[in-house]
Amino acid sequence: MGRKAEVFTRVSRRRFIHAVGLGAASLLLPGSDRASDRKRRPRKPNIIFIMADDMGYGDLSCYGASKINTPNIDAVAADGIRFTDAHTPSAVCTPTRYGVLTGRYCWRTRLKSGVLNGYSPLLIDTERMTVASLLKRHGYATACIGKWHLGLGATNPTDYDPGAPGLTPGPNDLGFDLFFGIPASLDMTPYCYIKNDRPVVRPTETIEEGKANEDGWWRAGAIAPGFKHVEVLPKLTEAAVEYIYINANAEQTPDKPFFLYFPLPAPHCPIAPADFVKGKSQAGGYGDYVVEVDWTVGRIVKALEKNNLADNTLLVVTSDNGSPARTKVKREPYSMMQVYGHYPNGRLRGIKADIWDGGHRVPFIARWPGKIPKGAITDEIICLTDLLATCAAIVGAELPENAGEDSCNILPALLGEKLGEPIREAVVHHSMNGTFSIRQGNWKLILGLGSGGFTKPSTIKAKPGGPEGQLYNLAEDPAEANNLWAERQDVVNRLTKLLEKYKTEGHSRTGNVNQQRTTGPRRT
Repeated sequence: MGRKAEVFTRVSRRRFIHAVGLGAASLLLPGSDRASDRKRRPRKPNIIFIMADDMGYGDLSCYGASKINTPNIDAVAADGIRFTDAHTPSAVCTPTRYGVLTGRYCWRTRLKSGVLNGYSPLLIDTERMTVASLLKRHGYATACIGKWHLGLGATNPTDYDPGAPGLTPGPNDLGFDLFFGIPASLDMTPYCYIKNDRPVVRPTETIEEGKANEDGWWRAGAIAPGFKHVEVLPKLTEAAVEYIYINANAEQTPDKPFFLYFPLPAPHCPIAPADFVKGKSQAGGYGDYVVEVDWTVGRIVKALEKNNLADNTLLVVTSDNGSPARTKVKREPYSMMQVYGHYPNGRLRGIKADIWDGGHRVPFIARWPGKIPKGAITDEIICLTDLLATCAAIVGAELPENAGEDSCNILPALLGEKLGEPIREAVVHHSMNGTFSIRQGNWKLILGLGSGGFTKPSTIKAKPGGPEGQLYNLAEDPAEANNLWAERQDVVNRLTKLLEKYKTEGHSRTGNVNQQRTTGPRRT
């Protein structure tokens, strides 16, 4: 950690603890004898799920980035497993976040396209099982620290007056003991921190629209006094580190496992890297912001190691969708490649919001020492909705029929076991405008023409006698350049029928979610 970052941490720790009110346990600082010397009994693993915002498949050096160096995330990959075919259920953020926590595709809800904003009511039904409520039921302490973006309260628009019930229901009603973070994306009003169901400081002031300059872009609107975009990621990182120390040093329940859902606000716009990372990449402010994400992961790893928690913690690093691939210099899609020669989504076609793989294929790295083999790489196809079923398998629980409808247990793949057949029958993708795609094995069917997202044109009207959609063989055509719709109508019909089945039946999960297939020939 650079000197400026150290200064920030020293200055902000006491002020942060006072503002967030995490409790007296947070006075147990790194390096205390109690943290380093305690002998721990075997227990269920801690689970930390770090999800970056708009970080693309090609943004990390362990995935081939040459203009950005991410040594901390690379080290996690070297100590664990890296997935090359991991996907988000949606190419934009709110639907992915819904899927991560519920194990259910968001297009089954009222949100059929687009995303929520900072004043939207809560999207998740409080009666629905989430990863947090499942783990809490099995003895876990649970926290969400970071960007929420799933709506707050029951009114529309949400009332941020601390004397009103506007922020309830929220994360605390979905199984989280603690929530500390921001309501939505860092470019969406209101700009303020929320602790549980109240603003830490009310957003009583206003801010003008931010321009495409050093601080990036944000919408005009309400802001809390003293709120600064550039400070958000460091403050959230500090909160997550403090949460780890608190749980490591809890007097009453020293062996209680914890689940930390840590959705970051970066490298989503506004591009606001802290001073201590500026100039650390060769990809402008965006690249520096990715470096700061890497710094955050490094802080989490260090906190685990200092508290003797690393060996009993499943740590996942991923992203909520692909990168928009824009720069502060040029706001057009793909300008990162033009200006810096950096490919945020690798050589995949498409960007954030698109139905092509650049919109939803993301980095996915997991480390669990002694359980996950070191330096493993897998091409197993997974989806972020799989977190719920995987956590159920870890704690030995069975999911009821009305929970995790689109979640599959990927624990066998995480542990590097030999799989006789793919874990998932298929994965359904969804673009910003609601375009559907279904992937099974090497085949990917898109029900429509165009990108479905930011790449123009997002929609194309089918010509008489021409293809009505897109079909690609990703093994032979990973760039999705050769549309085989007309040539392989048999595949089109088969996948269309399967997608309709998933829609009408209300689920895509098949069989026993805890079943681990480890023998037999692998189907391709």
